[in-house]
Amino acid sequence: MLNYITSGESHNKYMISVLEGMPSGVPMDMDEINHELWRRQQGYGRGGRMKLEKDMVQLTSGYLKEHTTGTPIGILLENSDFKIHKMPEIERPRPGHADLMGALKYQQGIRAVLERASARETTLRVAVGAIAKQLLQHFGIKITSYVYELGNVCVDEKNVSFEDIEKRTKDSQLNCICPESEKKMIALIDQAQKDGDTYGGRFEVRVKGCPAGLGSFATYHSKLDARIAAAIISVQAVKEVGFGLSEELGRIPGSQSHDEILFDEDRGYYRRTNNLGGFEGGMTTGEEIIVKATKKPISTLRKPLQSVNMTSKEVEKAAFERSDTCAIAACSVICEAVVAYEIANALIEKFGGDSLDEMKRNHQSFLNQIKQ
Repeated sequence: MLNYITSGESHNKYMISVLEGMPSGVPMDMDEINHELWRRQQGYGRGGRMKLEKDMVQLTSGYLKEHTTGTPIGILLENSDFKIHKMPEIERPRPGHADLMGALKYQQGIRAVLERASARETTLRVAVGAIAKQLLQHFGIKITSYVYELGNVCVDEKNVSFEDIEKRTKDSQLNCICPESEKKMIALIDQAQKDGDTYGGRFEVRVKGCPAGLGSFATYHSKLDARIAAAIISVQAVKEVGFGLSEELGRIPGSQSHDEILFDEDRGYYRRTNNLGGFEGGMTTGEEIIVKATKKPISTLRKPLQSVNMTSKEVEKAAFERSDTCAIAACSVICEAVVAYEIANALIEKFGGDSLDEMKRNHQSFLNQIKQ
C-alpha cells in the first residue's frame, strides 16, 4: 500500500514529504511533476504569493536513473518566501480558519497554527499526486477536472466528455469549460476584490480508464469512494463531496437513478448510464469516476469579519495577511492529485507487486478474467 506524510510550514525554509509503497521501475518525468505544481499556482483571483514562488520539487531518494527504486521517495520543496521567524504573532483569529481552535487545542499562538494549516501544504500533495499520475498512466488511467460554479454563475452543460473537458479548459483562467460563464465568474472575482471579499465555488474531478473492482464492499475503510471523499474533504476549505448525480439523487426515483447493466464480448460488463459516478458498493464499476466538490470562500478577508482579541478579550476585526480572492481553479487541481493518490493506492492493493512490470501482468490477467 501507498502511504505518505507531509511536513513543513507556509513560510518556513523547506517543506518535505515522504511517499512509500511505490513499486520499482516507474519512470519519473520531473518536468511533468513540476508542471502539476505550476498548474496549482494558476487561476484568476490568486494573490501575491504566487508571484514570489516558482514551485519546483526535488526527489531526494527512492529515485535512480529517472525511475523509482521501490524504496521511500523523498520530496523536497524550498520556499522562496522564507520568513517564518520574523513574522509577528497574531492575536485576532479569523472566522472560518483553524486559528482559534488550533490555538485553544494546542495551547500555543496562532502563528504556529496558521503556518501549518495553510493551503501551502497542498503543494506537496500535488507533488505526491503527480507521482501517482505517472504510475496510473501505465494502466491507461487519466484524470482531469473543471470548475462549473462560482457565486451565482453556473455552467449548465451536462454530460461533457472527458476529452472535451481537457480541450476546453486548456487556455482557461479558471479551469472552466465555458468562456461565457468564465467571463461572468471573473467579473464576480473582480468585484469581490474591490469589496475586500472572497469566493469559493464548485468543481468536478473525472477519472477515465479505471478498471472495475478497485476498492471493496467488505469493510467501511476499504470502500474506495469513501476514501476518495475523505481525501477531498481533507483539502483546506472543501466542505462538500458527491459522486455522479450527487444531490440530484435525492430528488429522483430509483428508476432514474441506477445504472442498468449490459454485456458486450469486447467490453465485458458495462453500464447504460453513469448516474452513480463510477461506484457501486464502494467499488469501481469501470465507468468514469465523477466526483463533485464544493470549496468555501477563503477565510482571510481584506475587509475582515468580527473576531475577539485573544489577549484582551476585546471585540476587534480579524487579522489580515496576504491572501487570494479566489483559488477555486487551484483547488480543482489539488483534488485531482488527492484522487490520483487514492486510485494509485487502490491499484497497488489490487494488483500488488514490487515492480511496475509485475503489476501490469496482474492487471492484464484480471482484465481478461472479468470479460468472461
